[in-house]
Amino acid sequence: MTARPDAVPALPDPHDVPTLETVLERPASVWRIAMRRFFRRKLGVTGLVLVGFIVLVAVLAPLIAPYPYELEFIGEEGAVRWGRPCVHVLGCETTQHLMGFDGNVRDVFSRVVYGARVSLPLGFSTVLVAIAVGAIIGAVSGYLGGWVDNILMRFMDVVLGFPSLILAIAIVFVLGPGIRNTLLAIAIVTIPQYARVMRASVLAIKEVDYVAASRALGASSLRILVTRVTPNALTPLVVLGTLGIAGAILEAAALGFLGLGAQPPLPEWGAMLAQERARVFTAPHLMIFPGLAIIITVLGFNLLGDGLRDALDPSLNE
Repeated sequence: MTARPDAVPALPDPHDVPTLETVLERPASVWRIAMRRFFRRKLGVTGLVLVGFIVLVAVLAPLIAPYPYELEFIGEEGAVRWGRPCVHVLGCETTQHLMGFDGNVRDVFSRVVYGARVSLPLGFSTVLVAIAVGAIIGAVSGYLGGWVDNILMRFMDVVLGFPSLILAIAIVFVLGPGIRNTLLAIAIVTIPQYARVMRASVLAIKEVDYVAASRALGASSLRILVTRVTPNALTPLVVLGTLGIAGAILEAAALGFLGLGAQPPLPEWGAMLAQERARVFTAPHLMIFPGLAIIITVLGFNLLGDGLRDALDPSLNE
């Protein structure tokens, strides 16, 4: 049937025309869906609250801590080595020290608060270094394949063949104790995890239609890898990195406990545990408070990572 020559085309309904706000919001719809999924999970929100609390403590440490972390209270009334907590509302009449004193007569509360400034940056920095190196290795290995893939992945297998903590101890033993060498050692032993996850993502993404279209249009392999494949393969690393921060903090605490991590007087939680481990029965508060700080931080990042994993899982259709 042919259209009548005098027919007037129907005007579009103004309500059906997308507005500028709608067009601008469309690319972010996937992330909005992921955020809605995340906030529906109570455990993930709990992890976010715990992590936010620890980050806030680290940022506001000079305002929260009543004393510098290295200050010694030798000679002050009521200040003794391994002294118990003194809280005014509980009847203590001397200077208030909420978590007591350590073996050097330093305020434990101030040291635990400032310890967040050591453990959190260490965890974040370690994961960022490991993700950066692991993502490059995994992306190149998965996209190029062949002998490049074999060489890189076999090297990653060699690193994975050693227990991570033992390998980290060996690296720090060779490089020397210190916070920077601790960061480097933990990053090295965790790189293979991120490289393998990145490689798996790249192997799946490089076969999709938009990558084949870019290849057909003459884009170079480097351009396709950088602009098409890598950005779309990073989502699993975000989740793994969130969980990896908790693991990095635990390994840093373990190295600090062994005397290979942060050195005195830096208030690293693991080193605080190691320093007073002989007083676990006579002054248990010196072990309880740094231990609780580690538990809360690790639990928060684990719950946050689980929540992000569920929210970003494409198999969920809510």
